Amino acid sequence: MAANEVARLRNVGLLGEGGNGKTSLAEACLFTAGSTDRLGKVDAGSTILDAEPEEAKRRSSITAGVAFVDWNKHRINLIDTPGYSNFIAETVAAVRAMDNALIVIRGHSELKVMTEKVFEWTQAQGIPRFLYVNHMDHPQADIFRAVEGAGAALGKRFALAHLPIGQGENFRGVVDLLSGKALTYTPDGNGRGTAGEVPAGLKEAFEEHRGKLIEFAAEADESLLEKYLEGGELAPEEIVAGLKKGILEGSFIPVFCGCGVRNIGTDALLDALTLLGASPAERPAAEAEGPEGEKITVEADPGAPFRALVFKTVVDSFAGKLNYFRVMSGTLSSDATAWNPAREEKERMGSLLFIQGKGQKPVTDKLVPGDIAAAAKLRATRTGDTLCEEKNPVRFPPIKLPAPSISYAVAPKSKGDEERLSGALSRMREEDPVLTVSRDPQTKELLLSGLGVLHLEVAIERIKRKYSVEVEMRTPRVPYKETIKGRTKVQGRYKKQTGGRGQFGDTWLEIEPLPRGKGFEFVDNIVGGSIPRTFIPAVEKGIVEAMESGSLAGYPVTDVRITLYDGSYHSVDSSEMAFKIAGSMGFKKGMLECRPTLLEPIMNIEVTVPDEYMGDIIGDLNSRRGRVSGVIPGVGGKQTIKAQVPMAEVLNYAPALRSMTADRGDFTMEFSHYEEVPGQIAEKVIAAAATQSSDE
Repeated sequence: MAANEVARLRNVGLLGEGGNGKTSLAEACLFTAGSTDRLGKVDAGSTILDAEPEEAKRRSSITAGVAFVDWNKHRINLIDTPGYSNFIAETVAAVRAMDNALIVIRGHSELKVMTEKVFEWTQAQGIPRFLYVNHMDHPQADIFRAVEGAGAALGKRFALAHLPIGQGENFRGVVDLLSGKALTYTPDGNGRGTAGEVPAGLKEAFEEHRGKLIEFAAEADESLLEKYLEGGELAPEEIVAGLKKGILEGSFIPVFCGCGVRNIGTDALLDALTLLGASPAERPAAEAEGPEGEKITVEADPGAPFRALVFKTVVDSFAGKLNYFRVMSGTLSSDATAWNPAREEKERMGSLLFIQGKGQKPVTDKLVPGDIAAAAKLRATRTGDTLCEEKNPVRFPPIKLPAPSISYAVAPKSKGDEERLSGALSRMREEDPVLTVSRDPQTKELLLSGLGVLHLEVAIERIKRKYSVEVEMRTPRVPYKETIKGRTKVQGRYKKQTGGRGQFGDTWLEIEPLPRGKGFEFVDNIVGGSIPRTFIPAVEKGIVEAMESGSLAGYPVTDVRITLYDGSYHSVDSSEMAFKIAGSMGFKKGMLECRPTLLEPIMNIEVTVPDEYMGDIIGDLNSRRGRVSGVIPGVGGKQTIKAQVPMAEVLNYAPALRSMTADRGDFTMEFSHYEEVPGQIAEKVIAAAATQSSDE
């Protein structure tokens, strides 16, 4: 029974560019199959898959939505993924739960970069793919042109499995090349087509493309090919078997069409997914790692030990936490106990839930390999973790999420909300592991890093809604530093006489620069007891505190050696405080005599772009005061440019690169070293610091 259940499962991810209609198509599938009682509309904010208020507000998906339909005695789990680069981490994680990829494109426009990216990801993981040409009711929709463009852009062979009936506003159905039936639909959008004869105007195209489809089926199997070449007619079940084998092997991609918003062609698509889609048992075994690092293959076998991968986490301030997981092997019942090897903790699974968009349905039977479900209120489990049996521990490879590419300084609008903001950010990171929180030790700013400005803005909106903390977001300050280029000898003398005991400290300092990156060095050259040993640490402490705010713009001072070589003291009036002040005074005075200068952080940056953008990117890096150090040839017509650029010039590089490359460029960046700021720019930085200081 369990094996049969696995064979009837289909995990299907809807992938592609934002605006291609993935959510509308998924909602059409749910309504057609009877999983919902009304057809959810993205424009009306009435979908069940866009569960977050921020999604309804923006009319686009920002998280991966999960729902299921029961169709022709099969369970189809639908994973609706975001199609915009700011939220692509949700898509990357969701791909790990898929067995089939339904790539959705528009019938009236060229492929965009996100479609190319998800195509590459699914190809790299060997996931069987289907192409769905949406918006066939658009006046310019043309399935033949769309498929030709997809073939040129993606380098794959495509085989039409549907032909559209009518065009533009007159689009009213599809011809299913598998069944040979023409399906027409009523305007009420119930999604159930009426079967009839192929229209006379499509019979020639029907014969041509059905013939090609049969050729693809025959090519996938030697015995079928031999029968086909000998002139034998393939039986319907042989055609389906051949097509399925070819799809599983990736030798071609079948193409379907319709309109999600008007719910045309949806039932035919669901039929095809049950016939041609891969079950978990038909996919290659997953790779995992044992406790000693040994490789373990995990088959989708109900009789094997339980193993699951957590691919999504949702945290609600009222309902608590939900971890979405996909069962990879074995079975699981409610109230069972699982082991999390990454956290080395047992987790009581409690009540298990099937996810239906915004809602949930309780699991009443055992979960089997391929099932997608959720567990509530797990203590330690995070996205990317493995759940398994404690006596048979394994770990699946971590989900490789994209690295943050932009940072903003954040602070609560209300004083006293610092702790609440910290807690909110911590919980947000459970939902969205790409978000990174850090504190700049120099500027003391709390930095929130993500994949783009929109990504961070949505995170701030969710913090306000879920945790009632209003947050300000601003461009972070550049952590400049100051140093010296000259050397001097200077006296730092502090004398204060009051009615009682006075204060006296006298120091002589030699100040000189150190090589870049050496920091600070204090040298004690006192001989003969001119300053008692007990007071020397106080001198160093005074200098260190004075270095926190340099003489040019108030930035910390670095790369300086200070030698204490002489001084004097008073047997009664001298104290640690007096010598601390004397050391500070000497340093501040001496720094002004040593030609102080400003330093800025320099970043190592690697930018990967298609060949056609190379010139523009190198020119842009040069305009940002960057130094290109080399170009590394890549794969797929891409090159990686290595350069060093001042941090001040690339604080907002992510949106700029996206604009220059039509979202086809990626980059990584890390701190390298500090360098002197050019004079004209240094003047502007110093003036800005002076203005800020006067405002404060």
